[in-house]
Amino acid sequence: MPWQPILGGLMIFGLRVVDVSMGTVRMLMIVRGKKLPSALIGFFQVLIFILAISKVVREVGNFWNVLGYCGGFAVGTIVGMALEDKLALGFSMVRIISKTKWLEITQTLRHDGFGATEIIGEGRDGPVGIIYSMVQRKQVPAVIELCEQLDQQAFITVEKAGRVYRGYLAGAVK
Repeated sequence: MPWQPILGGLMIFGLRVVDVSMGTVRMLMIVRGKKLPSALIGFFQVLIFILAISKVVREVGNFWNVLGYCGGFAVGTIVGMALEDKLALGFSMVRIISKTKWLEITQTLRHDGFGATEIIGEGRDGPVGIIYSMVQRKQVPAVIELCEQLDQQAFITVEKAGRVYRGYLAGAVK
Protein backbone atom coordinates (compact mmCIF):
# COMPACT_ATOMS: atom_id res chain seq x y z
CA MET A 1 0.00 0.00 0.00
CA PRO A 2 1.29 3.48 -0.80
CA TRP A 3 0.24 4.83 2.63
CA GLN A 4 2.35 2.44 4.73
CA PRO A 5 5.66 4.33 4.29
CA ILE A 6 3.97 7.63 5.18
CA LEU A 7 2.18 6.14 8.20
CA GLY A 8 5.48 4.66 9.39
CA GLY A 9 7.10 8.09 9.13
CA LEU A 10 4.21 9.66 11.05
CA MET A 11 4.52 7.04 13.78
CA ILE A 12 8.24 7.75 14.11
CA PHE A 13 7.50 11.48 14.13
CA GLY A 14 5.05 11.03 17.04
CA LEU A 15 7.44 8.81 18.98
CA ARG A 16 10.26 11.34 18.61
CA VAL A 17 8.05 14.26 19.68
CA VAL A 18 7.20 12.37 22.89
CA ASP A 19 10.78 11.13 23.40
CA VAL A 20 12.44 14.55 22.99
CA SER A 21 9.77 16.31 25.08
CA MET A 22 10.37 13.80 27.86
CA GLY A 23 14.10 14.45 27.56
CA THR A 24 13.56 18.15 28.15
CA VAL A 25 11.48 17.53 31.26
CA ARG A 26 13.98 14.90 32.48
CA MET A 27 16.84 17.39 32.22
CA LEU A 28 14.86 19.91 34.27
CA MET A 29 14.25 17.29 36.91
CA ILE A 30 17.97 16.48 36.99
CA VAL A 31 18.89 20.14 37.43
CA ARG A 32 16.38 20.42 40.26
CA GLY A 33 17.83 17.33 41.98
CA LYS A 34 14.75 15.11 41.50
CA LYS A 35 16.42 11.70 41.14
CA LEU A 36 13.49 9.27 41.03
CA PRO A 37 11.32 11.24 38.57
CA SER A 38 14.41 11.77 36.37
CA ALA A 39 15.15 8.05 36.32
CA LEU A 40 11.55 7.06 35.56
CA ILE A 41 11.23 9.58 32.76
CA GLY A 42 14.61 8.45 31.41
CA PHE A 43 13.49 4.81 31.36
CA PHE A 44 10.43 5.55 29.23
CA GLN A 45 12.29 8.09 27.11
CA VAL A 46 14.89 5.50 26.10
CA LEU A 47 12.21 2.85 25.52
CA ILE A 48 10.44 5.15 23.07
CA PHE A 49 13.76 6.14 21.46
CA ILE A 50 14.68 2.48 20.85
CA LEU A 51 11.31 1.82 19.20
CA ALA A 52 11.71 4.82 16.92
CA ILE A 53 15.35 4.35 15.96
CA SER A 54 14.95 0.61 15.34
CA LYS A 55 12.19 1.28 12.80
CA VAL A 56 14.35 3.89 11.08
CA VAL A 57 17.38 1.60 10.94
CA ARG A 58 15.32 -1.38 9.69
CA GLU A 59 13.82 0.72 6.92
CA VAL A 60 16.54 3.35 6.38
CA GLY A 61 15.66 3.57 2.69
CA ASN A 62 12.22 4.92 3.58
CA PHE A 63 12.56 8.68 3.21
CA TRP A 64 9.40 9.20 5.31
CA ASN A 65 10.96 7.42 8.30
CA VAL A 66 14.05 9.63 8.20
CA LEU A 67 11.92 12.73 7.70
CA GLY A 68 9.66 11.70 10.61
CA TYR A 69 12.69 11.09 12.84
CA CYS A 70 14.25 14.49 12.10
CA GLY A 71 10.95 16.38 12.19
CA GLY A 72 9.94 14.70 15.43
CA PHE A 73 13.20 15.78 17.03
CA ALA A 74 12.65 19.41 15.98
CA VAL A 75 9.00 19.54 17.03
CA GLY A 76 9.77 17.62 20.24
CA THR A 77 12.25 20.32 21.19
CA ILE A 78 9.57 22.99 20.80
CA VAL A 79 6.93 20.91 22.61
CA GLY A 80 9.38 20.18 25.45
CA MET A 81 10.13 23.87 25.89
CA ALA A 82 6.41 24.72 25.90
CA LEU A 83 5.77 21.95 28.41
CA GLU A 84 8.54 23.27 30.63
CA ASP A 85 6.95 26.74 30.54
CA LYS A 86 3.57 25.27 31.50
CA LEU A 87 4.97 23.17 34.34
CA ALA A 88 7.00 26.13 35.68
CA LEU A 89 8.97 23.85 37.98
CA GLY A 90 11.36 25.25 40.52
CA PHE A 91 11.95 28.66 41.99
CA SER A 92 12.86 32.14 40.83
CA MET A 93 14.42 35.11 42.56
CA VAL A 94 12.48 38.29 41.82
CA ARG A 95 14.45 41.50 42.40
CA ILE A 96 12.50 44.75 42.52
CA ILE A 97 14.21 48.13 42.63
CA SER A 98 11.96 51.07 43.41
CA LYS A 99 12.82 54.71 44.00
CA THR A 100 9.74 55.61 46.02
CA LYS A 101 7.41 52.69 46.69
CA TRP A 102 9.67 49.96 48.12
CA LEU A 103 7.99 49.97 51.54
CA GLU A 104 4.52 49.56 50.00
CA ILE A 105 5.77 46.81 47.70
CA THR A 106 7.44 44.94 50.57
CA GLN A 107 4.39 45.23 52.82
CA THR A 108 2.03 44.13 50.05
CA LEU A 109 4.20 41.16 49.13
CA ARG A 110 4.26 40.04 52.75
CA HIS A 111 0.53 40.68 53.16
CA ASP A 112 -0.13 38.48 50.10
CA GLY A 113 1.95 35.66 51.58
CA PHE A 114 5.26 36.14 49.80
CA GLY A 115 8.59 36.43 51.51
CA ALA A 116 10.36 39.74 50.97
CA THR A 117 13.78 40.97 52.00
CA GLU A 118 14.51 44.65 51.53
CA ILE A 119 17.72 46.61 51.56
CA ILE A 120 18.47 50.23 50.83
CA GLY A 121 20.75 50.90 47.91
CA GLU A 122 22.10 53.86 46.01
CA GLY A 123 20.95 54.38 42.43
CA ARG A 124 22.05 56.94 39.87
CA ASP A 125 19.55 59.48 41.19
CA GLY A 126 19.74 58.69 44.89
CA PRO A 127 18.45 56.11 47.35
CA VAL A 128 16.44 53.11 46.15
CA GLY A 129 14.79 50.19 47.86
CA ILE A 130 15.82 46.75 46.66
CA ILE A 131 13.42 43.92 47.41
CA TYR A 132 14.28 40.25 46.97
CA SER A 133 11.53 37.64 46.89
CA MET A 134 12.13 33.93 46.27
CA VAL A 135 8.97 32.44 44.76
CA GLN A 136 7.81 29.39 42.88
CA ARG A 137 8.21 29.99 39.14
CA LYS A 138 4.46 29.79 38.59
CA GLN A 139 4.03 32.69 41.07
CA VAL A 140 6.33 35.08 39.19
CA PRO A 141 3.56 36.68 37.05
CA ALA A 142 1.51 37.44 40.18
CA VAL A 143 4.49 39.06 41.91
CA ILE A 144 5.31 41.17 38.85
CA GLU A 145 1.68 42.27 38.48
CA LEU A 146 1.51 43.23 42.15
CA CYS A 147 4.70 45.31 41.85
CA GLU A 148 3.56 47.03 38.68
CA GLN A 149 0.25 47.99 40.30
CA LEU A 150 2.18 49.78 43.05
CA ASP A 151 5.06 51.23 41.03
CA GLN A 152 5.01 51.20 37.24
CA GLN A 153 8.56 52.59 37.24
CA ALA A 154 10.00 49.75 39.34
CA PHE A 155 12.93 47.91 37.80
CA ILE A 156 12.20 44.17 38.01
CA THR A 157 14.48 41.25 37.20
CA VAL A 158 13.79 37.53 37.49
CA GLU A 159 16.42 34.83 37.76
CA LYS A 160 15.91 31.08 37.91
CA ALA A 161 17.20 29.55 41.12
CA GLY A 162 18.84 26.14 40.99
CA ARG A 163 18.08 24.93 44.49
CA VAL A 164 16.61 26.66 47.52
CA TYR A 165 17.48 25.82 51.12
CA ARG A 166 15.47 27.16 54.05
CA GLY A 167 13.68 30.47 54.34
CA TYR A 168 10.08 31.43 53.69
CA LEU A 169 8.50 30.28 50.44
CA ALA A 170 4.84 31.07 49.84
CA GLY A 171 2.88 27.93 49.03
CA ALA A 172 6.02 25.79 48.85
CA VAL A 173 6.24 22.34 50.30
CA LYS A 174 9.10 22.35 52.82
